[in-house]
Amino acid sequence: MIAGLFRRAGRRRETIRTLHQRIGEAARRPGLYTVLGVPDTVEGRFEALSLHVILVLRRLGQLPPPAADVAQDLVDSVFMQLDASLRELGIGDMGVPKRIKKLGASFYARAGSYGAALDAGDRAGLAAALARNVLDGADAAAAGPLAAYVEAAASDLAAQDLDGLLAEGPRFPEPTGAADESGDHR
Repeated sequence: MIAGLFRRAGRRRETIRTLHQRIGEAARRPGLYTVLGVPDTVEGRFEALSLHVILVLRRLGQLPPPAADVAQDLVDSVFMQLDASLRELGIGDMGVPKRIKKLGASFYARAGSYGAALDAGDRAGLAAALARNVLDGADAAAAGPLAAYVEAAASDLAAQDLDGLLAEGPRFPEPTGAADESGDHR
């Protein structure tokens, strides 16, 4: 089903737009900000969006073709939106490419550190990276609930195949901060 879908350009764009929208909705859940401590600022919202996109890209990287094409289209969509947002904020045409390049570098650095910690099952390392990047340099202990949320989100996404990701959207747990020490989030 998905392979045929991705052969039609219009349908492909709509699929990516919907996926991007669903990720954005997850990144705007109030509990991320009120319970898990993500700052409700432009930077905090960028971090929340980046975190959710990174989690979906990580899952897409684990799936067979055409998941790599979906991942590339998603990255393109996210950075096109960031470009448009910077322009709406009044950044001049000369400054936008420089800022996009900087945002891209920070995005991929975060993807590397979060992915490595998740792959190693290193909650302390994940919490340290999240504290540094998402929580404005807070103490790593403060990022424990956010790290548990990220682990739970990665686990939920691991249960989804490409058809499910595209048809239903990525499933993320509620950001309640109620994870226990074992990482269970249900």
